[in-house]
Amino acid sequence: MFFTSEIFIIFLAAVFVGYYTVFRRWQWQFLLAANFVFYALSDAGNLVYIAAAIVTTYFASRRMARLNAELESWAAANPGAAKAETRERRAAVKAKRRVWLVLCLIVNLSALAVVKYAGFAIATANGVRAAFGAEPFQMIDFVLPMGISFFTFQSLGYIIDAYRGKAAKGESFFRLAAFVSFFPQLIQGPISRYSDLSGTLFAPHAFSPEDFREGLFRALCGFFKKLVVADRLFAAIRALTADPAEYPGVYVLVAMIAYAVTLYCDFTGGIDIAIGVARALGVRVAENFNRPFYSVSIADYWRRWHITMGTWFRDYLFYPLSLSKPTQKLLKLTKKTFGPKLGMRVPVYISTAFVWFATGLWHGASWNFIAWGVANGLVIIISQELSPVFAVVTKRFGLGSRTWWTAFRVVRTFWLMSFLRSFDIYANVGATFRAYVSVFSGFGASVARLSAEGLAALGLYTADYVVVGVSVALMALGGHLIHARGFRVSNLPFAGRFALFAAVCLAIVVFGAYGFGYDANQFIYNRF
Repeated sequence: MFFTSEIFIIFLAAVFVGYYTVFRRWQWQFLLAANFVFYALSDAGNLVYIAAAIVTTYFASRRMARLNAELESWAAANPGAAKAETRERRAAVKAKRRVWLVLCLIVNLSALAVVKYAGFAIATANGVRAAFGAEPFQMIDFVLPMGISFFTFQSLGYIIDAYRGKAAKGESFFRLAAFVSFFPQLIQGPISRYSDLSGTLFAPHAFSPEDFREGLFRALCGFFKKLVVADRLFAAIRALTADPAEYPGVYVLVAMIAYAVTLYCDFTGGIDIAIGVARALGVRVAENFNRPFYSVSIADYWRRWHITMGTWFRDYLFYPLSLSKPTQKLLKLTKKTFGPKLGMRVPVYISTAFVWFATGLWHGASWNFIAWGVANGLVIIISQELSPVFAVVTKRFGLGSRTWWTAFRVVRTFWLMSFLRSFDIYANVGATFRAYVSVFSGFGASVARLSAEGLAALGLYTADYVVVGVSVALMALGGHLIHARGFRVSNLPFAGRFALFAAVCLAIVVFGAYGFGYDANQFIYNRF
């Protein structure tokens, strides 16, 4: 079930009515049932995957909780035990807890790997076998369960927190199930932590007009971004990237700009719907974006874009990898070999490269995404190495306080990210690099062609570009009012709120780009 489908609107209306009236005494229990209805309406056959994630995570966390309770009981019964014996028992309990952690990680990551990466692995192996004249393996195609990367990461975050003692007592099976399957964020995030979401997810909520208004308006803004802007520009992106040789040079830059706007409106539109629906239910979900197009560097961009994914990889992969015993041994070796300064950076950069490789692989089972992830990591590493030079130059010429210098860094970051994002839209890595080359080799001829033909050949009319341009300007204005002026819908009088809601709804109905049968395009991040 997609957010932009008619059945979702009907489902959502039924959830609101049931949540605030019929099932008010059992709100989170009602949400738990609604979560599984939502998933079943999408594909009932895939319920087994999310159920398996919940069951395995719960069982492993309960075993950890029981081990901790046994240790506490022993400590209480033996207050005068020797320190050595206490350390031994704690070490033994920690080892057993680690076993349960590893088993849970293996089971859940294996399920994710099989359904998401088996086809890619077989295709890669067949490519190698073909080079040696061997017969190919038979391909196996799995239907990718909706949101499997997101609910798997939420489950893994929970079990890792349990291992670290942040959820040592464990939670009830049904509370864990409600957390993992919370339907607004099931499709494309945000990736929540139990400690953050549980406070409002399980609390009773009386109907709040303010929360409902703010949530509903944010969801409407999400529909506007998705249907009016993202789905409209998709036609042009498909035309520009279906045959890269047909649209080289300046057309590659046009595709980059179009995709930057499309991806932003598609992804943040879905997140706005998720956060808005959650808030209308009284549940607060973590923000996932913070005006990424104002970023002054790649590192700054990734602190603003898909925030919950970035913090997940940082807390559950980068830090454990950086502080692991093998990395510490490597640190000693590199410090001895290369000296303290360079030696300390080498293990950090290796960890960074591995995390970005994993990030690329998480985004998609193809070499395009792996190349995208590795390229992001490489740029970040180079930027970190050159940061002292930039700092000296900035201080020497007093650039830090100059608006034009900040604008230059913002524009530079936008184009750098646009080049990296182009791995998403071309058929393969080779096609992406050929598109890069054409920007410089065929720029003049393509500019002349674009001047003669215009953008009409891309499948959009002048009115479409006007709608996109006005919409982007309105989004920029809205972002400024919200972040700089603290604008909230609830601050408006009733007439103003009514006019604003009516205007957004009318814009969605009139200017929304709908496919055949009133079916909008699938959200880009649904495939993750």
